[in-house]
Amino acid sequence: MKLLPLVVLTLIAAGSLRAEDKQIFNGKDLTGWEGNLKLWSVENGAITGRTGSEGDTKIKHNTFLVWKAGTVSDFELTFKYRIEKGNSGVQYRSQELAPGEFGPIISGYQADFEAGAKFSGILYEERGRGILALRGQKTVIKTVAKDPADPKSKDFKVETAGEVGNSDEIQAAIKSEDWNDYKIVAKGNHVQHVINGKQTIDVTDEDAAHAPKEGLLALQIHAGPAMVVQFKDMLLKTDK
Repeated sequence: MKLLPLVVLTLIAAGSLRAEDKQIFNGKDLTGWEGNLKLWSVENGAITGRTGSEGDTKIKHNTFLVWKAGTVSDFELTFKYRIEKGNSGVQYRSQELAPGEFGPIISGYQADFEAGAKFSGILYEERGRGILALRGQKTVIKTVAKDPADPKSKDFKVETAGEVGNSDEIQAAIKSEDWNDYKIVAKGNHVQHVINGKQTIDVTDEDAAHAPKEGLLALQIHAGPAMVVQFKDMLLKTDK
């Protein structure tokens, strides 16, 4: 009998954690999401971004489908993706800028993936500091003083602190034009990406002036060749 209160408390705690898990896509329509509906739709139970080679679906800038039901700070997001041609990713802790000709424009962290063989899993900062970790890298981002003699100098530095995996092995585990599992974990200034169970990056962002701490989630379609990208089973876990 003495164990019963502990068991009950454990179940209550577990229940409260599960209560904060959110399916942010209902599998039927784009309720809660906002973007260019000529490019974004739901096909076969998956959010689908599709661009063309002519007309108003031939985009000239990266554009996004933005989750409008809230923002994220510390969280874990799991989802499945598949892509045919081109490049895409999930924006997080991001900001919406003035809209472009083809829909929303977003700035912030991006969990990148592509139809190619180099960038899937990297941390990229869209309209910001660029690549913050290549696939397989553990990095620390630090603030530095600009070189007054060099107008192109930067006020941050990306330092390699180790490895989390082999880039070629990670790529070998990614299924081309098929569904893959992606996980993003962000806690404080520490972010991690995982694809199909293989960690792809580990970043500690100590560049306080630029490091995003809270913001929007959004899905990207990239300017360039006609492409198709799909997302489903999007589960967001937070501590709130």
